[in-house]
Amino acid sequence: MSLIKKRAVPAALEKNLLAAGFNPLQARLYAARGIASPTELEHELKHLLPFTLLKNAPEMGARLADAIEQGKRLLIVGDYDADGATATTLAMKGLAAFGGKVDFIVPNRFEYGYGLTPEIVELARSKSPDIIITVDNGIASHAGVEAAKAHGIEVLITDHHLPADTLPNALIVNPNQGDCLFPSKNLAGVGVMFYVLMALRAVMRERGAFANQPEPNLAQWLDIVALGTVADVVKLDANNRILVEQGLKRMRAGRACPGIMALFTAAGRFYGRASCFDLGFTLGPRLNAAGRLDDMSFGINTLLATSEDVALPQARELDQLNRSRREIEQGMREEAERALINVDVADRYSISLYQADWHQGVVGIVASRVKDQFHRPTLVFADGSNGTGSDDDEIKGSGRSIPSLHLRDALDLVSKRHPSLIKKFGGHAMAAGLTLLRKDFAAFEAAFEAVCRELLDEAQLTRVIETDGELPSRDLQIATAELLDKQVWGQGFPAPVFSGQFRVVEQRIVGEKHSKLKLSNTDGIVLEAMRFNWSEPIPRDIHAVYKISVNEFRGERILQLQLDYCEAI
Repeated sequence: MSLIKKRAVPAALEKNLLAAGFNPLQARLYAARGIASPTELEHELKHLLPFTLLKNAPEMGARLADAIEQGKRLLIVGDYDADGATATTLAMKGLAAFGGKVDFIVPNRFEYGYGLTPEIVELARSKSPDIIITVDNGIASHAGVEAAKAHGIEVLITDHHLPADTLPNALIVNPNQGDCLFPSKNLAGVGVMFYVLMALRAVMRERGAFANQPEPNLAQWLDIVALGTVADVVKLDANNRILVEQGLKRMRAGRACPGIMALFTAAGRFYGRASCFDLGFTLGPRLNAAGRLDDMSFGINTLLATSEDVALPQARELDQLNRSRREIEQGMREEAERALINVDVADRYSISLYQADWHQGVVGIVASRVKDQFHRPTLVFADGSNGTGSDDDEIKGSGRSIPSLHLRDALDLVSKRHPSLIKKFGGHAMAAGLTLLRKDFAAFEAAFEAVCRELLDEAQLTRVIETDGELPSRDLQIATAELLDKQVWGQGFPAPVFSGQFRVVEQRIVGEKHSKLKLSNTDGIVLEAMRFNWSEPIPRDIHAVYKISVNEFRGERILQLQLDYCEAI
């Protein structure tokens, strides 16, 4: 059972927005999300925070300008998720456009693991770089930086992950480093790289580099920035909303890069109505599938493709990889549910699961699904790729958390109390990764449970579903759905979710696992509805949590409710 709670709507903010000309529904929704004036919803590029506020961005821009002028060989070291892939793509396109000699490598998840390690430095040496530039990683790469320096390779770090107490000895651009005054701490890795390019352009402009050649237009790459930002589930604060909205505009106008256009085609989605949903749940997972099951270099090369003829076959292969990922995930979820049959989850504050034959590339998704089901911080582990069956083998885990627990901080506390238990870890408040020895799993499970019991109380283990309350019958129309769909919604700026009482007039199963419904609201209006991934009978009278959308089928457009949750009344 979940607790359905209506979002508070500050009366003063709502009044301001009504006076500014917003309709009552818009005023209520935006006020509930802390919007005080229409200017906060203006997404023009002129409102972006200046790069000069981002610590070391001007210095890194100057260093890159020097390197380009001197013909230095630049090597991007990326990460194997969608944020890392888009950040790598952006760095490749941007630095090349400014005249840089640039190449990239991205660690294979199964061979090298995450970040700039000494092993990755050895791999990088085959490309003879003068400078390594990390994107979406590096803030914890002390050993990798020192290994690079030992070989005469300079390292520049661009990252957004939370730093430890000490930083690598390198020039770092990361809004989350301790003394950075940049107001938005929520830039994704691709967003940090975009700001570095802004700084580089400013330096080169100042040096007169564009006197005899066109100046690169950074806006041409905002589709890539938008994809990585949404796919990495960072908070969509005002600054990130600008980046995402501008990227979506490029997609809707058909001006996205060939790789992104090909991903829309492969997924069967129309770019002209591109939304955050498409980026987070359609394109992002297909791009991520390369890093989860194969090699993210394939996904990056899709984004780097110079024509759709080249990109489309690659995008279709990514689509097939994503289908395989879903099959693997489903099997692992079923095994995880069986493993929990004899566990009293209600008496636990955390869930830690390990199975030797689980797929290392899918543990994070399974952790997310289990966390959603039981509303507990969840860590899922699989054997490392080089396992021998020994207790001294490494196992690699990925975790997802609930809003009340900062996962990286919780792991840091475990590590401080048990210094030899966790081999390495890193991440965010809501997601993290770590490595243990197989023999230490039980000890870690107990230590993590103890920390969660300290940091959480029982009330925080009840899922709270925040809604925007009832949607009046006058607003149950296609025009409302279309109006809401134009806004940028996402993490930290959630899409509108409504709640209300309905009678189930009709229900049937479609596609073997989805419930198709007809619902009557309290005013007697009958509405089409879907509850995806739900095949059990739904009670006659329900309290439902839902979104509104437009369903298009055979040329007909109808309003449809998408049920996220329902309970009998």
